[in-house]
Amino acid sequence: MNSSQQDPPYSQISFKSKHIKQYKKHSIITHILLFLGTFASSMMAGAAWAGQSPLEITNWVYGFTYASLLMIFLSAHEFGHYIAARLHKVDASLPYFIPLPIPFASMFGTLGAYIRTRSIIPNRKALFDIGASGPLAGFIVCLIIFIIGLTQLPPIDYLYSIHPEYLQYGTNAPLWGIYFGDTLLYPWLASIFASPQGYVPPMNEIYHYPFLCVGWFGMFVTSLNMLPMGQLDGGHITFAMFGSKQRIIARISWWIIFSLGIGSFLGWFYEQIVVESPGEFYTIIQSILLPIFLWIKLHAPWIYNGWNGWLFWALITRFFIKLDHPPVSGDSIGPMRMILGWFSLCIFVITFAYNGIYEIPKQEDIIHQNIDRNTSKEKKIIELLPQMDIYHDIKTAHSYSLNSCLLTSCIF
Repeated sequence: MNSSQQDPPYSQISFKSKHIKQYKKHSIITHILLFLGTFASSMMAGAAWAGQSPLEITNWVYGFTYASLLMIFLSAHEFGHYIAARLHKVDASLPYFIPLPIPFASMFGTLGAYIRTRSIIPNRKALFDIGASGPLAGFIVCLIIFIIGLTQLPPIDYLYSIHPEYLQYGTNAPLWGIYFGDTLLYPWLASIFASPQGYVPPMNEIYHYPFLCVGWFGMFVTSLNMLPMGQLDGGHITFAMFGSKQRIIARISWWIIFSLGIGSFLGWFYEQIVVESPGEFYTIIQSILLPIFLWIKLHAPWIYNGWNGWLFWALITRFFIKLDHPPVSGDSIGPMRMILGWFSLCIFVITFAYNGIYEIPKQEDIIHQNIDRNTSKEKKIIELLPQMDIYHDIKTAHSYSLNSCLLTSCIF
């Protein structure tokens, strides 16, 4: 009788154990397929960066180095989270890599990766460790990648092999093209580690150099994740460090990136009203707003140079990621974790690129457009304000594309 009563539980356990094994096997296959798919889509992007058509599979070999480095960075970041979660006995999934195999629309070939935590984070110490381990591991890896790229810089002939047309300009590289934004860290690293025998590319050419491209991309995405909002890594870290004060920090940060995005929009709007139009309504708008926009251009031109992706990112964080971090129990995280926390925030500052990724159109195209338009009022403005190089500003006007907005969807 006792035996018959005990048999059903054992059979149920056996069935459940078998089901769990099948689920884990299926899950591992999913992770492997996503990894391979992301590696392939990254090779496509790397081939495009190398000046080859990503539509030809035989050209993907040109993106192998780029894809390998990118997957190393993504894996370091995600497994940093995963290992920390396991050490704190938090149930977490293996990384889900997100491929983006859309040639010419996918700049980097991926939307990143993420892990899923399937159990409650027990306290703020665990929250800090899980949140900080990813960006710290990722930053160290992309820093090493970047330094290796600087020490192994090839001569300028490498760039000419990709763009032989540059030789006709009489300069190393043109001023137009896709620019990677400025950070505090890049010029400092270049001044120390750049090979004297190599050519240090400008920010509109570093995507042709896989080590520099992945290094910059990794640092930029790390800074995005370090925004102290919601359940981004920065939100985990700041809540663990400061508790309920995180909501104040999140709102200040949100208004900063929102302002940067609005500044970019104002820069675009300024470029539209600085030239003359026969429309009466347009002329009224000019008479009201143009003096204000010209004053900004003269006294605070940096306002116009922000990344338009910040506006998109502000909307994503406000309505989807949210600003406030969910409450987690626990008190102080201790002095060592606080030091690491401040170090993490310093990483955010030195890798933050306020102007993101932007494009400067080819100068000949802009000049041709200006010749076809009535620019008499623009010339009058230049005569009235000779200290302002407005025409040069129009020639080098920033042009933003969907690619820069797609980048903001990278959440690790």
